Amino acid sequence: MSAANPSLVALSATHRTAGLDARAAFAVGEEGSGRFYAAARRLGLREAVLLATCNRLECYAVGDEAVALHAREALAEAAGAGSGALDAHLRPLPGRLAVEHLFAVAAGLDSQMVGEAEIAGQVKEAYADALARGLTGPVLNRVFQRAFQAAAWARTHTGIGQGQVSLGNVAVDLAERAFGPLADARVLVLGTGDAGRRVAQALVSRGAGSLTVASRSLERAVALAGELGGAAAELAPALSRAHDHDIVVGCSSVERPLLAAAAAREAVDRRAGRPWLLVDLGVPRNVDPACRALAGVYLADLDDLAAVANANQRAREEEADRARVALAERAARAFAATSAHPA
Repeated sequence: MSAANPSLVALSATHRTAGLDARAAFAVGEEGSGRFYAAARRLGLREAVLLATCNRLECYAVGDEAVALHAREALAEAAGAGSGALDAHLRPLPGRLAVEHLFAVAAGLDSQMVGEAEIAGQVKEAYADALARGLTGPVLNRVFQRAFQAAAWARTHTGIGQGQVSLGNVAVDLAERAFGPLADARVLVLGTGDAGRRVAQALVSRGAGSLTVASRSLERAVALAGELGGAAAELAPALSRAHDHDIVVGCSSVERPLLAAAAAREAVDRRAGRPWLLVDLGVPRNVDPACRALAGVYLADLDDLAAVANANQRAREEEADRARVALAERAARAFAATSAHPA
């Protein structure tokens, strides 16, 4: 793009640049999304898309030569109180690098679990949100559509999806190591987040004996429990009976852990030596990390699950490398087309 034309930039903070607790500090929810887009309009960004997941806070923006500064300010407003932690982990990607990065993200090549399929849907939802707000245009419309096409091509023509390992599959494997067959295992899901839904579905599909979904909103708990064939409960009473469940999955949006170490210690005593698997999918955390020190407790957070999954995927690295090269070539062509047809 020439100086007379608008500039494209991506700003990215992910599991590659920030640990789990740092990511929790600048996690963005629905209110943060609203703040981002309000700031983007106020700052004069021509186009902007916010992508916020448990492992990723990114924006793709088009504007004048100050686009990176304006995008950074909009992200800081989205992060709110966590904005002070953001700068140390934020990576700028200008022009063609931004397009390459988006292509890799949409294909799952930049994910904590390489080749995961869920990110494609998250990118589409982020784009659809920005589109509905009227904050996409000729540049980002073209780039995102090309990214979706490239991601589909990569999954069809390379082996990045072969033997895919998901959060749910890894959690099930951990559960079966602890309990053997899951027919007698009782599962408690704290919250109704998407990650928790996927893990709960995997546990149920592999024969978990019973499932209870707990939420601050009983209505949401009932909806998810009905989808999964389980029972529903309000959060506080469910937490008081957490010791009755062999597997506790935390996926709630919280400011501090739902399960503190002291409460977990009492639960362990009441479990009388039976193993207890705690799967923490929250960013911020749902389970106090100090629970790792308790006898009989197996705590796995997102970083732990990703490490296990990727250790099982080493054989796919050659396919991932091949996909990265092919996507980089496609991204270069897409960026060149964008430059040739400026906004």
